[in-house]
Amino acid sequence: MLTRSVRQIFGKVGERSYAKVGIVGVPFEKGQKKGGVAQAPDTIRAAGLINELKLLGLDVKDYGNVKYDVSDVNVDNMSHLGHVAGCTQKLSEEVQRILRDGRNALTIGGDHSIGIGSIDGHVKEKKNVAIFWIDAHADLNTNKTSGSGNVHGMPVALLTSELADYWPYLPGMDWQQPMLSIRNVAYIGLRSVDSYERLVIEKFGITAFGMEDVERYGIHDIIHMALRKVDPDNNKSLHISFDIDSLDPLEAPSTGTAVRGGLSLREGIHAMEELYRTNRLNALDLVEVNPKIGDEKSVELTISAAIHIIQAGFGYTRRGLKIPEGVTDMPLQTFI
Repeated sequence: MLTRSVRQIFGKVGERSYAKVGIVGVPFEKGQKKGGVAQAPDTIRAAGLINELKLLGLDVKDYGNVKYDVSDVNVDNMSHLGHVAGCTQKLSEEVQRILRDGRNALTIGGDHSIGIGSIDGHVKEKKNVAIFWIDAHADLNTNKTSGSGNVHGMPVALLTSELADYWPYLPGMDWQQPMLSIRNVAYIGLRSVDSYERLVIEKFGITAFGMEDVERYGIHDIIHMALRKVDPDNNKSLHISFDIDSLDPLEAPSTGTAVRGGLSLREGIHAMEELYRTNRLNALDLVEVNPKIGDEKSVELTISAAIHIIQAGFGYTRRGLKIPEGVTDMPLQTFI
């Protein structure tokens, strides 16, 4: 049994210097219609997330859950816009605060509409940002093209400058200006894309790798192909927005819009490991876990998968933590 922390022994996490993480929970479910996803932040914490991160030697600070005011605004075919606007604005401010504190930002949703706030905050603070949107869905609809009016299917279209003209004026969203180029977004794991979204992907030449591409090339090569596209000079701050429905429902069944034929947990973990190894991964969203969908076993399986994904994004390696040079001759008693 370890008697000293990884930090005390090594001062390192994986192959990167001892890191700081800030966690913000977003118990938000107004971006879609299925209740329960708002319970995910506290449920994932209760499953031991913070302790698992501390075991990696990380300095973890929990900033609590986002609280927000609701504005009385409406736009056709955008459900609960007042809630979305209020929540995502506060989240943007929290992510900026975490990054200014010298910490990497971990945002736990909540539905995927919260990506509007987390990415906005990252871009405002770091400016030069590339996004990995790991998801079964493209989330590229506008209020004019969405069949449901659910904002969790719209965040990429809201965030990107090339699509700004596709929107009407959105009251309550004046704080959010689309500053992110669609050229800086890479999709991984797509398999449920509607006709309009496919048209947008093709028109703008968006970097988009569906499951058939993962099957053809393998997840390792897909991640590096995507990096070469959206971060060719290896100088951007990276943001992963990870929807748990990118995983196959056999791996993560407790989610609201499950689609068969997704990533294995092993592929999801490897993607996170490779992006962590760039040393530029500064923000991670984990969204769409719904503890009210499925039986107890399904919920446990999904939460476990979520924690594995998060751990891999913050330095956990399946090979074990690397022992730094200079301590390889330390006696075994040092570690016990």
